[in-house]
Amino acid sequence: MSNGEIGFGLGLRPEHYEEIADSPGRVDWFEALSENYMVPGGSPLHWLDRIRRDYPMALHGVSLSIGSIDPLDRRYLDALKALADRVQPLWVSDHLCFTGLRGTNMHDLLPLPYTEEALDHVAERVRAVQDHLGRRLVLENVSSYVTYAASELSEWEFIAELARRADCDILLDVNNVYVSAFNHDFDARTFLHAMPRERVRQFHLAGHTHKGSHIIDTHDHPIVADVWSLYEEAVRLFPGVPTMIERDADIPPYVELLAELDIARRLAAGTQRAAAE
Repeated sequence: MSNGEIGFGLGLRPEHYEEIADSPGRVDWFEALSENYMVPGGSPLHWLDRIRRDYPMALHGVSLSIGSIDPLDRRYLDALKALADRVQPLWVSDHLCFTGLRGTNMHDLLPLPYTEEALDHVAERVRAVQDHLGRRLVLENVSSYVTYAASELSEWEFIAELARRADCDILLDVNNVYVSAFNHDFDARTFLHAMPRERVRQFHLAGHTHKGSHIIDTHDHPIVADVWSLYEEAVRLFPGVPTMIERDADIPPYVELLAELDIARRLAAGTQRAAAE
């Protein structure tokens, strides 16, 4: 299946299960949160199977903790592999971060120090996860609010080199680039231009909360104009990459997300037309 056939997707949320099954509207694919479906049986898995019959599906996790110094959680990986074997997703993604320490899950996506030591460590873990799953992993850049004095590389240098060393792909979250660029005062377009074109597998778009001095990645608002503008630059650099809109809180009516997805579709088409002229 080509990228063009899976151009524009939405996150699969319980609030919209019935509407998606009955009247999905103009959407090409869905992204399911892996952890919501890793328990055998139950209503969520029923809906996942039903919607998967008709639409391509990607799996997106929040608990892999690929950057942790704790051992990889083999029970988690076994459950993820079983789910992937069941769903046969377009790809399996998670976040370039750690979520806890010494067995404690902090339920947050915590940034890494961008050092050579961390790069070697994470690359080894990515390769191990890919071997376990039997498929390439797609890793997302996270929004961040702190940096490390020990960092030797920029975030974009770290991600690009990780993709090369570990032979993994990149989920380029355009909103997260915007949020982190504002919080840490760097040029968001520098980040985009540093991404290896052949590694960018998917875009995320989302809303955030602007606090004046900083931005929090809340996923509970519509996408703002500046993020749409950055998305146009991303499409210009990485044409044909599938786009998906995330909404995780204050879930609006399904029709509103479809309308927002139409904005992405329209902006992407306009950008690609302009590039072809």
